[in-house]
Amino acid sequence: MNSYSWQRPVKVVLSLALVAGVFFGILPEIADFSKVWAAIMDMSWLEVGTLLVAGAWNIATYQFVVIAVLPGLSYWQAFVVGQSSTAISTTLPAGSALGVGVTYSMYSAWGRSGPEIALAAVLTGVWNNFVKLGLPIVALAVLAAQGKTDRGLIGAAVIGVLALIAAVALFALMLRSSAFAMRIGSGLGGVVSRLRAVVHKPPVSHWGDAAVGFRAGAIDLLRHRWLRLTVATVVSHLSLFFVLLLALRHMDVTSQQVGWAEALGAFALIRLVTALPVTPGGLGLVELGLTAALVLAGGREPGVVAAVLVYRFLTLLVQVP
Repeated sequence: MNSYSWQRPVKVVLSLALVAGVFFGILPEIADFSKVWAAIMDMSWLEVGTLLVAGAWNIATYQFVVIAVLPGLSYWQAFVVGQSSTAISTTLPAGSALGVGVTYSMYSAWGRSGPEIALAAVLTGVWNNFVKLGLPIVALAVLAAQGKTDRGLIGAAVIGVLALIAAVALFALMLRSSAFAMRIGSGLGGVVSRLRAVVHKPPVSHWGDAAVGFRAGAIDLLRHRWLRLTVATVVSHLSLFFVLLLALRHMDVTSQQVGWAEALGAFALIRLVTALPVTPGGLGLVELGLTAALVLAGGREPGVVAAVLVYRFLTLLVQVP
């Protein structure tokens, strides 16, 4: 038995242990779960209704990001693929990789070519990361204008600025020069081949040529649809944040305790910190990180925990059939 064959079950066990530790060990120490449940049950029907509408809007808006990079794709097709891949990636071990495979298979069945699907996946990923890196900068700027600062957010904003500058510069250079695109593709292929060798997989090939092809497709697509992609991505992220903010207010975490800018700072910080897929959908880590950040910002523990759990239910678990 090689090392790779037992790594996956070990990772699954560790992920489950981490999630269980957060939900059954740490969060109950932060807030009494009877008070958390009471806060959730105290919501009026109007509050429940507005949260459901906000959650539905959040799910609906992401499909426009995909439509922006796959011209001719119907909203229903984008919705079916998005929900299927999300359900798989957030519930199964190695779900992200499986979700990519499902996405590719479904788009292929609708007549989309491999390069077209790959281009769409890369561009949506790049734009999502641009926004994810930019949010801490925006949150810090707003808090600074209000005379408030946060050491953790400052660190995240600095990382965000540096990473955003590097990412934008790298992406721009790749679009500017086919030779540079060839070097980037070949270099990434070499790194991936070395990583695959560790798990006894064959090396990849022709990544340089693929990068040049990606460059040509990206230039053509972005020339006509960059604004649509940018607006759709920003709206998608802000819709996700709005669900969190609304949940906080409905759990009586007032603006005097946690202002919208502080909530945005916590949201942006945790989105950046939990970018690596340690657990499916960041389960456990997002809940713990958001709770800690919002409590440090001044929110009362039961209301904050209740809001975070409702937010995660509406933005993660509700998408799992």
